[in-house]
Amino acid sequence: MNRPLSSSLWLLLAAALLVAALLPFDGLISQTAQGLPGGVVAFNEKITDFGTFAWMIYGSGSIVIVAYILHRVSRSEGFSSKSKTGWRLALYFLVTIGSASIVVHLAKLVIGRARPELFAEYGAHSLSFFSGHDWVFQSFPSGHSAAVGSFFGAFSMLAPRLRIVFVLGALAIGISRIVVGAHYPSDVAAGLLVGLWTALMTAFFFARQTWLFRLDEKGWPRPKNSFQPSKG
Repeated sequence: MNRPLSSSLWLLLAAALLVAALLPFDGLISQTAQGLPGGVVAFNEKITDFGTFAWMIYGSGSIVIVAYILHRVSRSEGFSSKSKTGWRLALYFLVTIGSASIVVHLAKLVIGRARPELFAEYGAHSLSFFSGHDWVFQSFPSGHSAAVGSFFGAFSMLAPRLRIVFVLGALAIGISRIVVGAHYPSDVAAGLLVGLWTALMTAFFFARQTWLFRLDEKGWPRPKNSFQPSKG
């Protein structure tokens, strides 16, 4: 079985079903969320910009460069090994997050969904195809949600035992996009699943290079340090 292909199809199906389920309630949920008490809205305004692509891409890219240089120039075998792992870790995040950014921004450009701030004028389901160059028509999918979906998705692939913590972190930022009036619930759901998809696909690719991951007996990528040496 082609695991990357089957996983992609299942995630695409999940995204389609989830978006379809949320679409009828997008307007109601969005307006209700924006009408929450001021303290709740203020808190969400403080945390929402954690989900920006820029700092994640520039940060991981910088780490890749520095760690790779240290790996190449180090004369200590132990330090060289650690720096090699470091640049591969940063590269995993860079490829995962960068891929999510490309997918999301292309989708925004093509779909051109009006943001909640235009709800009174356009409603919750207005599409202006290829109008995504204008910020107010870049609602679907949510870029911030895709960023945290890929960021926490990468962490969940590397540390599966803490997956619930990373899921909650991604959901918190995703929900904040609804509360601050930047996106509808279906935008957030789609963005989160795009991020998860890029984290999973990049892990498959890395596993085939035996970088950070290995494929288990069922063909799924697992962190290399989770494999126990055989006995006997």
